[in-house]
Amino acid sequence: MATVAGAVRAERFWQRMAIGLAVFIVFGFLQFAARGFVDPLRAPPWVHLHGLAMLAWLGVLVVQPTFVIRDDMARHRRLGWIAAALAAFIVALGIFTGVASLVLHRYPPFFTPPYFLALTTVEALVFGAMVAAAIRNRRRTDWHRRLMIGATIVILEPALGRILPLPLMIGWSDIPVALCQLVAVGIVALYDRRTLGRIHPATRAVAGVVIATRIAIYGLSLTPPVAALAARLAGG
Repeated sequence: MATVAGAVRAERFWQRMAIGLAVFIVFGFLQFAARGFVDPLRAPPWVHLHGLAMLAWLGVLVVQPTFVIRDDMARHRRLGWIAAALAAFIVALGIFTGVASLVLHRYPPFFTPPYFLALTTVEALVFGAMVAAAIRNRRRTDWHRRLMIGATIVILEPALGRILPLPLMIGWSDIPVALCQLVAVGIVALYDRRTLGRIHPATRAVAGVVIATRIAIYGLSLTPPVAALAARLAGG
């Protein structure tokens, strides 16, 4: 009985973590629109499609622990495969949206074209890679849960970019973004310490991926091939 109760408490933690990330991301975009920085009605259709896909992803992340709590693993697995297809769609659409934004000059003016290209491409690919790793480790639930949450933490940047004063952080915005993402990883680390007495290797891996992602984005944005490609896309 105690084992069952412990398993339910664990799933509730991951559900609360998913809800927290979802609320933060939705809040970031809503407050940005409410402050008049964007006109949703003038956004291209694929931008709305990308937003709907992300909302669907957050919904899946919140709902999946409920199936585990109810011991409805058949539905959990079916929704999991739908989530895998959704993640692949998000990766492709995320890269397309980034490229299209460069072509149409719809990227933030405080980002250089090479940085924006590296940002949207790297984050999408890392998100997809982490979801793929989580699926491969679906039978190792301790790794699976942390990698799924970690994949979502990696793509917190768009919401953070609408909350943090990025125009005042030109050239070093990756540092505050990484720190905010690491705070989310830190919540999982505190949970690990409380329940396991140590930080789980998957949590350490997620932290490493967060740091490596920010370094990769910044580094790639300085390379001549990325700069040349971004210039061609932006018509520069």
